[in-house]
Amino acid sequence: MEHAMTLSRRDLLGLAAGAAALAAATRFAQAQAYPTRPVRILSGFPPGGVSDTYARLVAQWLSDHLGQQFIVENRPGAGGNLAAEAVAKAAADGYTLLLTTSADAWNATLYQNLNYNIVRDFTPVATMSRGAGVLVVNPSLPAKSVPELIAYAKANPGKVTIASAGIGSAPHMYWELFRSKTGVNMVHVPYRGGGPAVADLLGDHVDAYIGTSAAVIGYVKAGKLRALGVTSAKRLPALPDIPAIGEFVPGYEATIYVGIAAPAGTPGDIVDTLHRTINLALTDPKMTARIAELGDAPLALSTAAFQKLVVDETQKWAAVIKSAGVRAQ
Repeated sequence: MEHAMTLSRRDLLGLAAGAAALAAATRFAQAQAYPTRPVRILSGFPPGGVSDTYARLVAQWLSDHLGQQFIVENRPGAGGNLAAEAVAKAAADGYTLLLTTSADAWNATLYQNLNYNIVRDFTPVATMSRGAGVLVVNPSLPAKSVPELIAYAKANPGKVTIASAGIGSAPHMYWELFRSKTGVNMVHVPYRGGGPAVADLLGDHVDAYIGTSAAVIGYVKAGKLRALGVTSAKRLPALPDIPAIGEFVPGYEATIYVGIAAPAGTPGDIVDTLHRTINLALTDPKMTARIAELGDAPLALSTAAFQKLVVDETQKWAAVIKSAGVRAQ
């Protein structure tokens, strides 16, 4: 019996190698079978908004193409940080995903003492779209172009008001970059969401707003708001006659990406499956039409390019936010 329990070094190495091979085979089989149960996609914003719309679009597509339910779970709060933290701390098994946006990149600087790192703690899976903002003013404001607005604001310091959807929102970031590039002195009026901001702009209670394209294009086309410029590097197909702000303000460009991320360490085969399936969605005419309705453009990047985008955006907005001295409230 004692002899039977004694193993040579060669036997031990053989057993270890066999165990490692079995573990690798098991992981491979799990990845090949993925998903075998429902998957959660956490969105850091309330139902009904653009982020939630994207989460539900990709969830439905993945459900239809991967044979399991992908369920959207809204975790609003702290500018999206509650959802991001929950995913960062989730098991890296592909069953908890994050609907990630540029907000996660600027939150890295806006919020102090976050319990996660947007670059280190996530695996980029796939991008979905890139969107831009539109600088609009109430028609009562005399400025009819970006240079005229800058001149008017400088001639009336502290008198021109510019709304945002709240501290740390996309319209706020668009404005802070504009302010840093032009030096104009407007009064920032943060609202609790884009809806109230647009309502007060329409009511002539504030003068200007750099809103998401989806939120303001309808009012521009109806003649209720005057568009002066778009935040993207090039003009938007939906507003071809409206120049890019960067045509007048050198170096100005601000866009929002939307994509899917997973916890760091998620197996490569699972990431590949999700990446391929989401990229397939971006070739579907119905999906691209829906993205266009939201005022955005499809964005299909490799996972490496997505990672670089996150790093670049985090660094870009860190400089803007630190310069402005902005802190989340």
